[in-house]
Amino acid sequence: MKQAKWFLLLHLILGIYATSSVCSKLAARQPFLSVAFIGLYGAMLLALVVYAFGWQQVIKHLPLTTAYANKAVTVVWGILLGFLIFGESVTPRQVVGALIIIVGIVLFVRADHEGEDDQ
Repeated sequence: MKQAKWFLLLHLILGIYATSSVCSKLAARQPFLSVAFIGLYGAMLLALVVYAFGWQQVIKHLPLTTAYANKAVTVVWGILLGFLIFGESVTPRQVVGALIIIVGIVLFVRADHEGEDDQ
């Protein structure tokens, strides 16, 4: 159960990592060096710092292979955030791709845990 907490934290920080791209895109829409540009750029940097510290904590408690396999979920976060924040359309191909990523992560993590039981 303790590992589930770290797994949840992993996905939270990967969501924060994806959010840094949202801040970057929003900053790009602002006049250079305006207050909004600096604030959004600062938010992007803060998100990356939080991600870096969170990532270091997560890899102390989860197998590195599991953590890296789950990094692919940032693509799914990107699709979701693009839809919710920017009103970008989600194509059937993107949905299929997101499902493939999620299924791949689940299969990999399950296989990784089965491998631990064999040792």
